[in-house]
Amino acid sequence: MTRRHVRVVGAMLQNEMGRYLITQRPPTASLPLLWEFPGGRVEEGEHDAVALARELQEEMGVHIEVLEQVMHTRHEYPTYDIDFRVFRCRLSHPDAEIHHLRVHDHRWVALEEMGQYRFPDADAKTLARLLDLDH
Repeated sequence: MTRRHVRVVGAMLQNEMGRYLITQRPPTASLPLLWEFPGGRVEEGEHDAVALARELQEEMGVHIEVLEQVMHTRHEYPTYDIDFRVFRCRLSHPDAEIHHLRVHDHRWVALEEMGQYRFPDADAKTLARLLDLDH
């Protein structure tokens, strides 16, 4: 049986106060109610930046500008593999209201507060790098 490989993109969105946007997965999703960087799957033939902008529009009704890729990690879950790329992004309209269209909740959190939230393993690896704990 061939393992499934899923390419996923995430947004590292920072507000003017230096806090990062994290979102909570819906209770009916895989890995329910865990927190993550907003984003999602890249569809076949889709570019990472296009996928990321589409996902944030679908999940929260916000428009973003995708800047540079800041991290790349791979993670093996029991039944599939994730190729996870995180991009620095900014809201096209900094005062845009975030809607919970396909997310359960959202928070703007400081790096030192991230440990208070439970993340999927792939996101946890990214957080470790972000917090410079991945040595």
